[in-house]
Amino acid sequence: MPMVTSSRRTAAVLAPVAVAAAHIAPAATWLPVVRRRFPRLAGVGDPSHVALTFDDGPDPESTPRFLDALEGLGVRATFFVLGDGVVRHPAVVRETVDRGHEVAVHGWGHDRPWFPAPVDDVRALARAADTVRELTGRCPRWYRPPYGILTAGRWAAARAAGLRPVLWTAWGRDWTPGATPASVSAAVTAGLRGGGTVLLHDTDGMSAPECWRSALGALPRIVHRCREAGLSVGPLAEHGTTPL
Repeated sequence: MPMVTSSRRTAAVLAPVAVAAAHIAPAATWLPVVRRRFPRLAGVGDPSHVALTFDDGPDPESTPRFLDALEGLGVRATFFVLGDGVVRHPAVVRETVDRGHEVAVHGWGHDRPWFPAPVDDVRALARAADTVRELTGRCPRWYRPPYGILTAGRWAAARAAGLRPVLWTAWGRDWTPGATPASVSAAVTAGLRGGGTVLLHDTDGMSAPECWRSALGALPRIVHRCREAGLSVGPLAEHGTTPL
């Protein structure tokens, strides 16, 4: 009898772990080997084009500087915004759209979904998508989960909200304390190919203080290298990928 009780207790402890493991398993989609198997999820598009994307905004201090830099380079991009930031800084989002950029959904907040919360996921993504639509007058088309953790629940929630999940093929590691414009541009261009999607951050809200300056400083070099290779640079809307 004690052995049976012990087994039941063990099962009771392991059950939530098993559920969480099944929930988190799709998060492995950010791994390079899985990315090669699911290129559309990774953001692979037109081989003559590179999609430029930014996460974690809007930020009233840093985002406008990226908008100025992109205007100077003659480039438009896709900004994955957080819903709670849109509510706090609507003017920044309006300016982003007014200056020709695309606004997509990064979630409501920047949390890690370690355990299943399907109802919360559906509500949060629907709320974020509705907030962007109401503010900009345009329905967002793309969703990128925080940290690239695309769980089964968030995948389903994105589909319910009419959003297509998309990750990235190259990133600048611009969120780290030691990042510099040179290190960011080197990291991006080392893994960048035609048809790729670049991930950068236009704020340090979830990163090392002032790290956005490294991404900002790297922008001219990244765009120049793409153009040298005969690649155009723009938002996901021009990347040859399709929404739902």
